[in-house]
Amino acid sequence: MESQLRELLDLVTRWVHVIAGIMWIGNSLLFNWLDRNLEKPTADEQSAAKAKGEVLEGRIWLLHSGGFYDVVKKQLAPNSLPAALHWFKWQNFSTWASGIGLLVIVYYSGGAALLVDAQVAKLSPFIGVTIGVASIVMSWFFYDLLWLSPLRNRAWIAATLSFCWIGFVAYGLAHLLSGRAAFIHVGVILGTIMTGNVWFVIVPSQRELVAATQEGRAQEPAIGLRAKQRSIHNNYMTFPLLFVMISNHFPSTYGTKVNWIILAVLSIGGALVRHFMNIRFWYGAWGPAMTATIAATLGALFFLTRPPPRVTTDRQVSYADVRSIVELRCLQCHSANPTDDTWRVAPNGVMFDTPDRMAMMAPRMKERACVQKTMPLGNKTNMTDEERAALEKWVDEGSPTQ
Repeated sequence: MESQLRELLDLVTRWVHVIAGIMWIGNSLLFNWLDRNLEKPTADEQSAAKAKGEVLEGRIWLLHSGGFYDVVKKQLAPNSLPAALHWFKWQNFSTWASGIGLLVIVYYSGGAALLVDAQVAKLSPFIGVTIGVASIVMSWFFYDLLWLSPLRNRAWIAATLSFCWIGFVAYGLAHLLSGRAAFIHVGVILGTIMTGNVWFVIVPSQRELVAATQEGRAQEPAIGLRAKQRSIHNNYMTFPLLFVMISNHFPSTYGTKVNWIILAVLSIGGALVRHFMNIRFWYGAWGPAMTATIAATLGALFFLTRPPPRVTTDRQVSYADVRSIVELRCLQCHSANPTDDTWRVAPNGVMFDTPDRMAMMAPRMKERACVQKTMPLGNKTNMTDEERAALEKWVDEGSPTQ
């Protein structure tokens, strides 16, 4: 019953997380695009707006869903707030809250089976959870205090310190938690920083803007500038965060000894691609620059994800030999009736109960157990290098079941 409940919670929470994330990031990218494509108002338009007590910042016409949209960005005249004003904030909170829910369901519950890895560090589930939570909380306070300090006026220094902090945390987590959990925690850190920016800086700035308009007074410029700065930060963190969200499907990235370097490379590459997309409206060479960045990132990724050296064997390997290995090391989880103390349902529906199932899943067995060595999970069943070599040879010889 417990495993069934966890599976159901995982499904529903992940579904909500994906939907909310699409809405939040989609809105973010759309408004970022709008800001960079607004057409400057003509002198006549600006004069007409000034006569109403408004400041016209830009305008754009859009075509979508069978109609024309006239989008105008402006500062309203005092005491002229519209009756219906739409805010964009709950998509962010829903994404973050469901992400925290997934963190608890997938990594902190069930004995923290996906959180700690004895091959990385021998930690108890409690210590693993404590490290994970502390890394999230400390990272937000480090970032927020840094960008509230006078260094915020020297953005390149503050940005360098911010990235160094994330790199330091990623390195530490990669040497304390499982690779998959380390990646996810860095993603949660980025998501928490982005959410903190929304609720502690951007939304208060918007509330002040609304209040100033209602009360007929000028808004404090520093508040708006700080909100804009945090909004830009969120924009640059979007692509690295999206990679982390899908990283658990790619053990070649998180399952290596240099996983923290891979995460750094992909994060820098993603942020740079976002940067060139942002400046493409005024930087003529943005295309070649972005292409070079993508090529360099993919080249580094190809180099860093090379399979680690592995033991080989020259002896004849029979199906009976491989079957005994699978029964000893794999069937606790990957069977119709798992006996593992955490996994009561075969992970991802992968089962090795019959010869046909083993043969069907042979390429995947080789990739995960022999090439990447990310299975058994945390090597919980202590599969040896010799057993991995025997399994690989059986697969290479066509996975015979006789």
